[in-house]
Amino acid sequence: MFETSLTLNDLMFMLKGAGVTLMVTFFAVTGGTLMGLAFGVIRAQFKPWVTLPLAFVLDIFRSVPLLIQLILANAFQAIAGYGISPFVTSCIVLALYTAAYCTEIVRGAIAAVPAVTRRAARSLGLTWRQDMTQVVFPMALRVALPSWIGLTLGVMKDSALVLWLGIIELLRASQILVTRLQEPMFILLVAGAIYFVLSFPIARLGAQLEKRWKEND
Repeated sequence: MFETSLTLNDLMFMLKGAGVTLMVTFFAVTGGTLMGLAFGVIRAQFKPWVTLPLAFVLDIFRSVPLLIQLILANAFQAIAGYGISPFVTSCIVLALYTAAYCTEIVRGAIAAVPAVTRRAARSLGLTWRQDMTQVVFPMALRVALPSWIGLTLGVMKDSALVLWLGIIELLRASQILVTRLQEPMFILLVAGAIYFVLSFPIARLGAQLEKRWKEND
């Protein structure tokens, strides 16, 4: 018969770590999405050479491994004496990392809106703002949503890297229990199940929205 030393208090410790994972993910995705939306509109509306500096900075965040970004950001802020906590540093870095990918999602979604549709909207007297909010964004959202859902789930899993800054999120909590209880298979299985429970509603929400849009077409 299977037996484990994992207690209810240990499970609550893991769930507390899962709460930290959710908080990091929420702040990173919220900040990254808002920045990505602004940057994506800028990149879609202006000539490539105008947005070249912005594109270069975003390429850095997409190209450099996230773990290196986290460690360097935490080290630099400590050297500079800013006194920013590792949690806030993690949220900022992850938000910029998310924004780098979200920018391309938004830019591609806007570019997918047929030019003839936009010309028709402007010929009807719509301003640029009305064209974007009433025509472009509703159409672009359908294109961007699947990629944004995938990005959100990816950020949730990538948030495990903040353990290197001493933050006790779900994976770090699991590692602590593995060291103490010496039951790596079972504890990691439980951690994987918690990650699934956290991720599944987001994935299903995206699928339901896509299904509803198709039914309304």
